[in-house]
Amino acid sequence: MSLSFDPDRLPLPIGHFIGDRLIPAAIAMEGGLPMHRPSDGRAYADCPVASSDLVDEAVATAQAALKSSNWGGVRPRERTAVLQRWAALIEEEAETLAKVEALSSTRPVGQLVAGDVAVTAEQIRFFAEFADKEGGDLAPTDDGSFGMVMTEPYGVVGAITPWNFPLSMAGWKLGPALAAGNAVVLKPSEMTPFSTVLLAQLAVKAGVPAGLINIVQGDGPTTGAAITRHPGIAKVSFTGSTAAGSAIMADIARSGVKPMTLELGGKSPQIVFADADLDKAAASIATSVLSNAGQACVAGSRLLVEASVAEPLIDMILGHMRAVRPGPTWDETTRYSPIISERQRARIHSIVTASLTGTVECLTGGAPMDGEGYFYAPTLLAGVDQNSPAVMEEIFGPVLTVQSFDGEEEAMALADHPTYGLAAGLYTRDLSRALRLTRRLQAGTVWVNRYGRSRDHILPTGGYKRSGIGKDLGREAYLANRRSKSVLIGL
Repeated sequence: MSLSFDPDRLPLPIGHFIGDRLIPAAIAMEGGLPMHRPSDGRAYADCPVASSDLVDEAVATAQAALKSSNWGGVRPRERTAVLQRWAALIEEEAETLAKVEALSSTRPVGQLVAGDVAVTAEQIRFFAEFADKEGGDLAPTDDGSFGMVMTEPYGVVGAITPWNFPLSMAGWKLGPALAAGNAVVLKPSEMTPFSTVLLAQLAVKAGVPAGLINIVQGDGPTTGAAITRHPGIAKVSFTGSTAAGSAIMADIARSGVKPMTLELGGKSPQIVFADADLDKAAASIATSVLSNAGQACVAGSRLLVEASVAEPLIDMILGHMRAVRPGPTWDETTRYSPIISERQRARIHSIVTASLTGTVECLTGGAPMDGEGYFYAPTLLAGVDQNSPAVMEEIFGPVLTVQSFDGEEEAMALADHPTYGLAAGLYTRDLSRALRLTRRLQAGTVWVNRYGRSRDHILPTGGYKRSGIGKDLGREAYLANRRSKSVLIGL
């Protein structure tokens, strides 16, 4: 059966999801946000904007659900079983979820079914298994006392997810929070809001108590701020830009004190030494900047290559870049994504244009692609220096810069970015060099002889510097959704 579909005939769950009901946009909307399909630029819906009153209702619903269901206090294995049923339903409804997400996002429907949806189900299962495997600890004390560290859920977690991978990012937030015994009020991006509603509906169908997941639509200044400032929200988890993360930190500071997990921007280097397998390195580097048209916080957008092999490596990467063919996200054969909006495409082009000064040369691309939709040509800029806008700024598009180096010290100097430290790639056959430089790289994740996240959900992700605070995925994400309490008993 073909996954391709007619975008004009696809039903959408337009509205907020609170408790176990969809609140239609016509009832809840306080001024909608017009939405355009990235693949053809056509307007297709308005995203409703939740007011602070509606966020209040969502938080109150979450608090009531926690109390009535005793979700954080039930036998942990019961939480595991319910979440596993939810994961199974996600897999069963993969086609529906993929089509709704493909319509409004940059993710091609074929990649969604095989990738994003399947990964989301895996993440839910992964975190479900922590429910009865992570608890408190006994503490070493003297014979006259008994010490222990207890853990417990926070209560209601506020989550804000980005537009580039809507389903899997929702899985990052919902999986560990629910497994740890919390409820969640989640705001998806106003550009990709609807697949998350379906995810929440499937959770209720699987047996997650109604009200533990509440989806409120809206923008950052109105709805997002109402979540981060809300006194009933005990913890905030956000994935998005560094600028937005800074604004969230300021909001939280102004309204009180609460823990937060922030997975933010990146400008990640990929360092290739002369002894690397150049064919594999070229394919990996090209994939990292072409996948989702470079719209990923971990995109390896800065190529640093040892001078002696720069020319052949660049030629290989150019071959990959020039082979892409754009297509609409609702066509299952599409492999190259559009940019999320006309505004974002214009921003990408402005940074590329501003970087074309002095000795900088555009080896391919450097312009929007002809035809419908917000497509931008894969772009490779050579001759840049450390002060180039294309090197300094997170472009969030299919733009790769290249710089050459001689020796490890110069490579490390070029790799270090004053702002970002999310990820890095390293290509070499020298194991000692790989381990030595991995220690020196200022990045929360380092990939060696590969680039990009795997489906090993046990590996946490998070950044150094202004690329974030705390970790998503891994054991760390589960523990970040529980707080600890020290207990000392006199015997």
